[in-house]
Amino acid sequence: MEATQNATDAGENRYKLEQIDWKSMSNLGLSKERLEKMNVLEPLLKGYKTNELVPVTLDLGTSITKMDARLSLQAKEDGHVVLAIHGIRKEPQLHFKFFGHEFTKEDKDNLLKNGNMGRVVDLTNPKTGETIPSIISIDKLTNELIALRTTLVKIPEEIKGIKLDDQQKHTLSEGKPLYLEGMISKKGEPFNASVQFNADKRYVEFLFDRGTSNKQIEKQDIEAPKAFRGKELDTAQFEKFKEGQTVYVSGLVDKKGKEYQGYITFDKDTGKTGFSFDNPNKVKEKAQPKEESKTQVAVNSDGKTNEATKNSKEPHKSKQSSPETEKQQEQQEKPKEAKSKGRKM
Repeated sequence: MEATQNATDAGENRYKLEQIDWKSMSNLGLSKERLEKMNVLEPLLKGYKTNELVPVTLDLGTSITKMDARLSLQAKEDGHVVLAIHGIRKEPQLHFKFFGHEFTKEDKDNLLKNGNMGRVVDLTNPKTGETIPSIISIDKLTNELIALRTTLVKIPEEIKGIKLDDQQKHTLSEGKPLYLEGMISKKGEPFNASVQFNADKRYVEFLFDRGTSNKQIEKQDIEAPKAFRGKELDTAQFEKFKEGQTVYVSGLVDKKGKEYQGYITFDKDTGKTGFSFDNPNKVKEKAQPKEESKTQVAVNSDGKTNEATKNSKEPHKSKQSSPETEKQQEQQEKPKEAKSKGRKM
């Protein structure tokens, strides 16, 4: 059970080369040299599954089976280290109980769409009877269900330049998706995306890495942030905000240290927070110029002419319907030269 595995540091090996039964490995068509050449020996020694599928040959004496599988090393109760073969499944086994957990329809939808279940559940170790709070994901290479106990979930301090606050860390630690705005890519370009902790990879992944769109997380319980641009929402604001209602927020501070205020709205389907300086709930009529400004707009913006100022090349001012300057008056009075229709010789 993946949920019972112990975490290892990045530079620490959980297993030693001499613990591996290389004779049994050779019966599977594997060797130390081959595993090294495929760059999978190091993750095996650290206690992880191989990041790719490895061709394995099972010689059963009366028959030979060839298959692609992810591999991992596991220690038995007597301390003996054995090779675990994670073969490819046609589809994840969601119709059966998984260490005591029965998948709901929402659980199944989330796992099939994003590869992550999106919540913490109690799993039972069949050997010890221990109850283990865990998150569940699907191994996208093999369709195997993977559980990871919550004590092994490690959330980073920041993701692509975005420093996570306590609420955001808590959301990710519970296996829920989190929408982040303003992240910076390797090319230095800003981008937005939903992220979620994956129990198989053991790190926070971008959901679009699985070929899914942000719309595909709409059935998961995306938690509304309790702060916006560093300003903590009070209880009344947060209750309205998480229900999708528009909330007025003051005391926001821009990059230059100046305060500003505006309206925020939480989209429960996408997890995005919308911001506007004006209340978006107010029905805004299409802006129409005032009567005294219609001539100005018509001449300056729409390219129309006004008889009293049709020869003037200067821009109109508000409330202007006749020449205002001597220059405009001269341009208006100056006869327009007729265009010659003759052919040049």
